[in-house]
Amino acid sequence: MMGLKTLLSLLGVLELMLAAGGRHGRLMPGSPTNISRKDPVLRQVVLRAACSFNNQSNDAFLFKPSAIHRAQRQVVKGVLYIVDLEISRTVCSKRDNNNLSNCDFQPEGRLQQTFQCHTEVWVIPWRNETRTLVLDCKP
Repeated sequence: MMGLKTLLSLLGVLELMLAAGGRHGRLMPGSPTNISRKDPVLRQVVLRAACSFNNQSNDAFLFKPSAIHRAQRQVVKGVLYIVDLEISRTVCSKRDNNNLSNCDFQPEGRLQQTFQCHTEVWVIPWRNETRTLVLDCKP
């Protein structure tokens, strides 16, 4: 019985060490890691979030990304991108079929509007597949 207690104590200590390691900057395999805002796939993920928002919105104007607050990547049967961002109203009308890159943001005033969004996008490169799992935006 003494051996079992010792084993359980060692397992408990190991669990605490692993949990502490994850909180103190040491990477745990499979855990989300921060990525550069210049990551080319991240840029596609952010544009995808804005396009999804525009497709779901009844707003007359297009919205486009205005800031990225947090960007992480996690390898899970592909790559999961976890992003907190802002999207803001542009001067471009939806009905004109504008390219977002050519749209300026609304100037300060009553038409200016920004949403805080959280999105999770799963990219499976070998299947050429991208799925938006979560898109949650609040004013």
